[in-house]
Amino acid sequence: MESYSENQSKKTKSNLQEDGEDHPRNGMDDLPRDVALDILSRLPITSLIQFRVVSRTWNTLSHDTELVNMHLSRTANRSPYLVLHCDYPLRNELYCVEFSEHNEEGRVWKIHVPFCGSMPEFNVVGSCNGLLCLSDSLFGDAIFVYNPFTGNYKELPKSRQYEEQEVIIGFGFHPVINEYKVVKMVYYRNTFIGPWRVRRFRNYDCPHSEVQVLSLSRDMWRSIGTVPYQLERRSKAILVNGKLHWLSRASRRCGVRGRIIKSFDLADERFSEVPKPDCGGLNKCNYHLAVLGGCLAAAVRRPCAKYEIWVMKEYNLKESWIKQYSLGDYMARLLNQALQQSFGIWRNILSERLARVLCLLKNGEILVEYRGGTLASYDQESGKFKNVMFHGMPNIFRTAVHIGSLNWIDVPIAIIAVWSNPSAGDQFACMPDEELQGLLNWVDIPIDDR
Repeated sequence: MESYSENQSKKTKSNLQEDGEDHPRNGMDDLPRDVALDILSRLPITSLIQFRVVSRTWNTLSHDTELVNMHLSRTANRSPYLVLHCDYPLRNELYCVEFSEHNEEGRVWKIHVPFCGSMPEFNVVGSCNGLLCLSDSLFGDAIFVYNPFTGNYKELPKSRQYEEQEVIIGFGFHPVINEYKVVKMVYYRNTFIGPWRVRRFRNYDCPHSEVQVLSLSRDMWRSIGTVPYQLERRSKAILVNGKLHWLSRASRRCGVRGRIIKSFDLADERFSEVPKPDCGGLNKCNYHLAVLGGCLAAAVRRPCAKYEIWVMKEYNLKESWIKQYSLGDYMARLLNQALQQSFGIWRNILSERLARVLCLLKNGEILVEYRGGTLASYDQESGKFKNVMFHGMPNIFRTAVHIGSLNWIDVPIAIIAVWSNPSAGDQFACMPDEELQGLLNWVDIPIDDR
């Protein structure tokens, strides 16, 4: 007579063979779900991507909404990744920088962009919860939302186009309505043909405008009115409290004498003015916005390339602005003339502001990007800068602060199933889901947890 354990063992083996899995169960499969989620949520994103190919169970678990949210909630305790946007030699390229725990060394690898064939030239609009928003820099009508770690992406539908237009795009998430939205501020001008058939613009300072909004869950652009102010073209949208923030341009013809901070609420889709700090000099082009510790911040440039960083401790309360950091002067690495000529397409980068505050690192240092692609961290206690330069970084780039997540957009188009050797310059390898199913039957897949 068979014992109960032997009978259960035969049933288990039979079920595994029917499911096409003839390998034994691993220890993680026997853990309670809440315990497994808690363990996995503490892993770095690179390890989570690797564990997907261990079994079908783990692959399914990686799509669990609770795991995605738990992992995102723990990102505040980790140093962020950096996405470096480079355009050399011909097509746009993305690189990822991962800091070590003590910020003494880091890894750099190239990010595979699966849709680069249909959009070879692009701009990085922004990063939110592990998702990158990329827009076409040649024709201006294509926008993709892409998770560089999971590899899945989504192409947004085309919106209304004008013959002569200038577009400012923002991307963000509102936690209350639980939605991701893309916002386009379109400025279009009436043109006419003047003497010698030269195209001229009318109403250059105050052009006509339109605000277009798309929710990723609906896939449809909506026009919600006009832009109340001219926003600074080269500034990136800063996301705080579910609101996108820009600086306005100072234009007397439009009735705006000084620069103001404008916010766009992703929930009610309305513009409003955010009080700015009383630190002087904000009416000139010598300050920019940032996010430090989850708070809205303004970095004000002073003489001798010094910066003051003002932080709004309580959102939308003018009295809560405090000068929290003071950065000393720093001599950034300058590009030689030969390099500038070889990167002629990046002349716009070389004409940008001297420095841009990026974020706070885990060790409390402030990360700053200098014109042309030089990173430095500033230690407030010692008052010293330190170059942030790792092997494999491109020469000229723009930086986007990014977090690694399992955030899925809609339908996974391709997933990253192979982690080779990014420190040696290898790319992530994207693999379609149907090809992954063959890997999921494997039991002992060597995983290099670098």
